[in-house]
Amino acid sequence: MTGLAFELLKTDGAARRGCLHTAHGLVNTPAFMPVGTAGTVKGMHPEQVKATGAEILLGNTYHLMLRPTAERVAQLGGLHRFMNWPGPILTDSGGFQVMSLSDLRTLDEDGVTFRSHVDGSKHRLTPERSMQIQHLLDSNITMAFDECTPFPATHAQAASSMRLSMKWAARCREAFVERCGYGLFGIVQGSVYEDLRAESVAALTGIGFDGYAVGGLAVGEGQEEMFRVLDFTAPMLPKDRPRYLMGVGRPSDLIGSVRRGIDMFDCVMPTRSGRTGQAFVRRGQINIRNARHAHDDRPLDAECTCPTCTGYSRGYLHHLFKAGEMLGPMLLTWHNLRFYQDLMASLRAAIEEGRFEEVATAWEAEMALGDVEATPDPLKKELA
Repeated sequence: MTGLAFELLKTDGAARRGCLHTAHGLVNTPAFMPVGTAGTVKGMHPEQVKATGAEILLGNTYHLMLRPTAERVAQLGGLHRFMNWPGPILTDSGGFQVMSLSDLRTLDEDGVTFRSHVDGSKHRLTPERSMQIQHLLDSNITMAFDECTPFPATHAQAASSMRLSMKWAARCREAFVERCGYGLFGIVQGSVYEDLRAESVAALTGIGFDGYAVGGLAVGEGQEEMFRVLDFTAPMLPKDRPRYLMGVGRPSDLIGSVRRGIDMFDCVMPTRSGRTGQAFVRRGQINIRNARHAHDDRPLDAECTCPTCTGYSRGYLHHLFKAGEMLGPMLLTWHNLRFYQDLMASLRAAIEEGRFEEVATAWEAEMALGDVEATPDPLKKELA
């Protein structure tokens, strides 16, 4: 057997509960993948990431090809050994980063020539080179190299971009090296246009991939429009293959997308937010830098059992950020990743039990309430 094996275990409405079998272990879906762009989830040991409940991480072709280079990673045993993560790894193809991080780039039918954002050195990335790099990295899930369609885009612009990506997808399929427990995902493009999304799905399913990603969303169109696109795109995708929504998102985005049949997600939001003092809790989101947390002895989230919530108060976390201590971002990152994994685990259980809508609606209602006000400053109370 070659490729990846995907089992669709249960459905509840459009929501799906599945299991993806890779050469480096199982991934239970719906799944959220923490982002380890350059071979590390910022502020976290691999063992800590695993302890949050994460089963698969995301790495990035663009960043790793520039530093330390894919060849060096391969020489040092592949990305799993290099970053001490024995579990499954998905690598983004680099297309988005080439378009967003490189000021000097030239796009043609064959690929992209660009200058590194690190040192200005010149590089060439084609579908074939992207496949080679991801093979050297030993990623379990390789993403097809595509052009990142700008937003907003006219129908003509979106069509031209999508059709170039479909040509590149066919070249990626040809260049990909089949192995047991490894797979290649195609990426559906077409911006917000239903006919273009349908054309893209038809092209990709005609080529044949181990999984299908929905790209070109969460780029500024807003949640309502993203859900509208998913409403007509997800049902077009093969039922027996995993579905991955790239670069998404907030907890409410994840719930709404699982409701529409998406299986896999990734986003820098929980880690980036953690580094800037933003914490996701069951009643929404809080900024631990705010003065109202200074005298609060409560945990970030009373229902969370992560080490941050069981060991540290909001007042202490507030102090760490105000003092510029690196422990603050580390603890908030740990909590945020655990929060995301707890959310996905609860959605998986709800689908298994046939209670998805009940559980999803309860999450949405609680998050909409907003965080409870902090306890009053005892010193101010005495002086009053």
